Amino acid sequence: MLATVLSRASFGANAPQVWVEVHLSPGLPVMSIVGMPEGAVRESKDRVRSAITTAKLSFPNGRITVNLAPADIPKEGGRFDLPIALGVLAASQQIAAEGLDGCEFFGELSLSGAIKPIYGVLPAICQAAQARHRAVVPRDNFAEAALVAQAEIAGAAHLLEVYRHLQGGTPLSFVQCNGVFDHAAVTPYPDLADVRAQGHARRALEIAAAGSHSILLVGPPGTGKSMLAHRLPGILPPMTREEAMETAAIASVSSRGFRVSQWAQRPFRAPHHTTPAIALTGGGTHPKPGEISLAHNGVLFLDELPEFDRRVIESLREPLETGTICVSRIYDQVDFPARFQLVATMNSCPCGYLGDGTPRCRCPDSQLQRYQSRISGALMDRLDLQVRVNRVAAACLSQATAPAETSAEVARRVAHARQIQVDRQRSCNAHLNPADVDRYCAPDARGLALAEQIVNRFDLSARAYQRLLRVARTIADLEGKPCVSGLHIGEAVTFRRPDGAASAM
Repeated sequence: MLATVLSRASFGANAPQVWVEVHLSPGLPVMSIVGMPEGAVRESKDRVRSAITTAKLSFPNGRITVNLAPADIPKEGGRFDLPIALGVLAASQQIAAEGLDGCEFFGELSLSGAIKPIYGVLPAICQAAQARHRAVVPRDNFAEAALVAQAEIAGAAHLLEVYRHLQGGTPLSFVQCNGVFDHAAVTPYPDLADVRAQGHARRALEIAAAGSHSILLVGPPGTGKSMLAHRLPGILPPMTREEAMETAAIASVSSRGFRVSQWAQRPFRAPHHTTPAIALTGGGTHPKPGEISLAHNGVLFLDELPEFDRRVIESLREPLETGTICVSRIYDQVDFPARFQLVATMNSCPCGYLGDGTPRCRCPDSQLQRYQSRISGALMDRLDLQVRVNRVAAACLSQATAPAETSAEVARRVAHARQIQVDRQRSCNAHLNPADVDRYCAPDARGLALAEQIVNRFDLSARAYQRLLRVARTIADLEGKPCVSGLHIGEAVTFRRPDGAASAM
């Protein structure tokens, strides 16, 4: 009268093991679920009862107690419907309990017994494969689960299919997955060749891609800042299997779920400036990933950065430094990965025309000061590249000019520079810690003298100085140079001040 079925909960980007224990005992016909279930899990008793009876199976009379162990992990969603139903059938001896051993079950049941897809399948199957367990998933989730190498899975569309398999009738078809990984399936991005002129900004974008640096584009409206930002993913190197799996797992546990067509495609998230802080960082009663985490291994684009709420902007500081974000609630504390490339744009002033060579700007000093103070110095210090994007001359727009480099051409140089970094230090230059900066980014004598002069002249902080060295290291990698020289330091500082003052040195 007791049966145990294996399943997994969804807790952040993890999927801890859950033992679904079902016990039958004499008494009034009632079904209770314990083990920290939330509303959707408590309601599963009605879905399970209807699914079993609609499938012409026998729902036992008496007291049914369902325990979701361990009891201190929150349980949410309809993912436990199928294991609860199988536990009821096994406890009432309608199926053999031995068939449940070593297999995990996932799926929400409709009242007709159909098994509906769920969120968070990918991390659950990853950990099931590590535990050497087979898994039965909703058929609509099969393609997603099949991305996990070495997983042994079967898809089921109805409760009766699983019942017949466990009863010894028609067996489910379990597949040993090889984790198909196809770069050719990646959707093409907009081409960098569409951007006319803007050589300085294009160079900054290439450096940002090569070293995974954050970048701020400053300039008047209509100069191509957003065009440049949307073309950054197209020059980034292809995702590795580990990166693709991490990104897919985060999308899988989000409220929108994961689509197989997104596999191995670097995310590009562009939240509106009205987005609240909780939507950017993640949260909720049971924390879900926000835009910061959904951009993991991809690009987070914040257009018109000063228009965002101050709290939203300041929430970027921790993940820019650590690559993770901790979401704390009363009952839960979840760490989400957040290693993204920030691309932000802003105007020079509220009207946008300050410094564009025309007298159109009429912003008073007080208004200009309020506008620029919306971005704190602490955040500006964390932006590796700060680039001025000037207005393009009419001749460059109206006359036939030499064709610009395509994204594919730039991407080849970026991929070569990234490979140099991986071979040397196993990470991108932007992710180096202070000790590694001293080891891998130390300039030669001339470069060191110039760097010290720059720090003193522009009053750079220690953090800004280290970021300057990281950018210079990336420039050297793009040129295939083993050592950071004064030329690399000199170019790096031109991307540090959007007003262009540094270029006068």
